[in-house]
This record gives sequence, C-alpha cells and structure tokens, in this order.
Amino acid sequence: MKKVVIYARVSTNSQDYERQIIDLRDYANRMDYVVVKEFSEKISGAKKVAEREQLSELLNYVETHHIDKVLIYECSRLSRRIIDFLQVIEQLTEKGISLFILQNGLETLQADGKPNPIAQLVLGMIAQFNSMERGLIRSRMESGYNHYRATGGKVGRKQGYKKSSEDMKEEYAEEIRLLRKGISLRNINKITHTSVNTLRKIRDLTIIA
Repeated sequence: MKKVVIYARVSTNSQDYERQIIDLRDYANRMDYVVVKEFSEKISGAKKVAEREQLSELLNYVETHHIDKVLIYECSRLSRRIIDFLQVIEQLTEKGISLFILQNGLETLQADGKPNPIAQLVLGMIAQFNSMERGLIRSRMESGYNHYRATGGKVGRKQGYKKSSEDMKEEYAEEIRLLRKGISLRNINKITHTSVNTLRKIRDLTIIA
C-alpha cells in the first residue's frame, strides 16, 4: 500500500483548511492509500518555503519516512511563487516522491516512477498563471489605494482606536510565533515585513508570555 502525506494551506486565520483535508482523505481512502501524516498551516502562499514551517517540515519528513506521494488540493496551496512551486516539485521528483493535485487530477510521476511530461507542462502553465494572478491582485489593490488617497480618502485607524489583545493575537500570529522562538526584531521584520515599531508593541504585550 502506498504511504502518503496530506498538505493543506489557507492564507489567513479567518479561513479554514478542513474541507481540503476531508476531500484529500476521501481520495486517499478510495485509492487504498495509507495517510501517515497531515500537514496544515495558515500562511500566505506568497511566503518563501523557508518561512513556512509546515511545508518545510513536510519536505524533511517525506525523505526520512519513505513516503510515496504528497497529496494537495490545488496548485496554489503549495505555493503562489512560481520558483518555489517548481523547486518543490523538482525536490520531490529527485526523491522519487510523486505530487498529486486533486483539483486537476494531475500527478508528477508516472506508475513507473518516471516524471510525467504532461503534468510537468500543465503544472508549469498553472504556476505561471497563479503567479500572474497574484501580481494582478497586488496591482489592483495598490491602484485602488492610491486612487482612494488621491480623492481625499483618509488612511489609518480612527482616532482613539486600540486593538484588543485577541485582535493582536489573530493578526500577528506569525510574528508572535517567531518572537517566542527568540528571533530578533530586525530578522522578523525581514521575514514578515511588519515594522519594527509594531513588533516592539507586540513584544511588550503580555500576549507572547
């Protein structure tokens, strides 16, 4: 029986990856695969692999536990960075581990363990599209922001507004996790792009205790 792991991801704390996991479990059951471990995280797909704790852990796990396949729901769950997306596939392929994308029904390795040329072609195109889509979204957001300011819109919180500790926990979950690991404010700033002043406020609150 094939040994597989599941990877699921959503971008924000308000989203839920449970549906991805359920659908991937169902697929594994239909194929008589053994799901030996599940990895899931709430982090932007635009983050580098090194910044994504669960994905990095998965890549180490599959090598040391002789995993046959990695199951994901759709391509952007793996990464929206085209370079990282293709590098992860290459890394798995070199280890003889196939990546299966449920939504597209694509698998990177054939039954004989050789790379699937059709999957490589299609996934390369999908990765390029996801990268372009990310760029377009960012461009539209920036354009809308600039238009709002140019027409007199005020940016920032209302005077007197103060976030609660719970709000801070939710919004800065990744920063809090890095602070708890003892990583310096400047290094966290480089990873998350959160300002050092904001990081100081997070650090000084009791929420990281």
